Amino acid sequence: MPKKPEWIPENSGDEFSSSTIEGVLNKNITSSKKIKSKSLTIDDYYSGIIDGNRAIIAQAISIIESNSDKHYLLAQSLLQKLIPSTGKSIRIGITGAPGAGKSTFIDTFGSFLIKNGHKVAVLAIDPSSSLSKGSILGDKTRMEVLSRENGAFIRPSPSGSTLGGVARKTRETILILEASGFDTIIIETIGVGQSEITVRSMVDFFVLILLPGEGDELQGIKKGTVELADVLIINKDDGDNLNNAKFTKSQYELAIHYIQQATEGWNSKVITTSAIENKGISEVYDLMNQFIEHTKSSNIFDKRRNSQLLNWLYSNIEDRIKSHFYNDSEVQNKLSKFESEIIQGQISVMAAVDELLNTYFTNK
Repeated sequence: MPKKPEWIPENSGDEFSSSTIEGVLNKNITSSKKIKSKSLTIDDYYSGIIDGNRAIIAQAISIIESNSDKHYLLAQSLLQKLIPSTGKSIRIGITGAPGAGKSTFIDTFGSFLIKNGHKVAVLAIDPSSSLSKGSILGDKTRMEVLSRENGAFIRPSPSGSTLGGVARKTRETILILEASGFDTIIIETIGVGQSEITVRSMVDFFVLILLPGEGDELQGIKKGTVELADVLIINKDDGDNLNNAKFTKSQYELAIHYIQQATEGWNSKVITTSAIENKGISEVYDLMNQFIEHTKSSNIFDKRRNSQLLNWLYSNIEDRIKSHFYNDSEVQNKLSKFESEIIQGQISVMAAVDELLNTYFTNK
């Protein structure tokens, strides 16, 4: 049985300055900031998360995902307090076309990790209904084995309208889970649009799951996605798929020689697995350990984490600016008028933009 690898640190973590979060409260939230009827303070949430209280962890994530201004203040204060306890996990991104077996693989792989001494959290970015905008939230039923493990935590999150189908607060949720002691965080994407690029920007190790016997285009997987992957898994290597899986593996092994490396100094690997037969799972685990050891020894791991933090900084700046701009009442009034005038050819797009920006900055 493989032993727990040495790359799991005991006392390391991402470093943040308190000045990086504007407007964060430095005191406990009083009763006016309490959530629902729970009457929990910042200290209550902090203690519950550090102690691994699942009910409090789930509630804290709900606060993170909330659009309420009150919850935003609470969430940012809580995150600031938790920062010293974060950064100690390995973050894994898993993507692939619908039907490739992502959830089944995570169910099997996550259970394997737990048997080898890990605590595993899964953030399953669930596709939202195009009609109701509600989330299907079916991943707990698809991960039947893992959901029963004491060392696992599965959180389906609706993708909503966020770019790439990635839940808006996934990064903050990762921090909550790391502070709770989960040393392996798995993020499953819905496998469409720009979600792969977005998830790649927040994980250490990126996995692409493919079906045997089908080419890149048939699976809806763009070449760019293959270029992002540290490991390509040909799943469902069982039953009648054995020959197809072997052939597909050889084709991708040939193809990756002609594309840019996803990670400096690491040649992306191709491996076959069968999640339902528990086949190839230990090999994936070994490859992951080799990858982490390589990136940590070459300082690539820290460089990538630092780059991701800066990416997070700038994306949040853009989001906050857009939010303030579109919530400005005078901008809203003029925008509605300009929409009609642009369609009728009464004003150019750039003239409308200039007027809207002048209105916004004048109000500041």
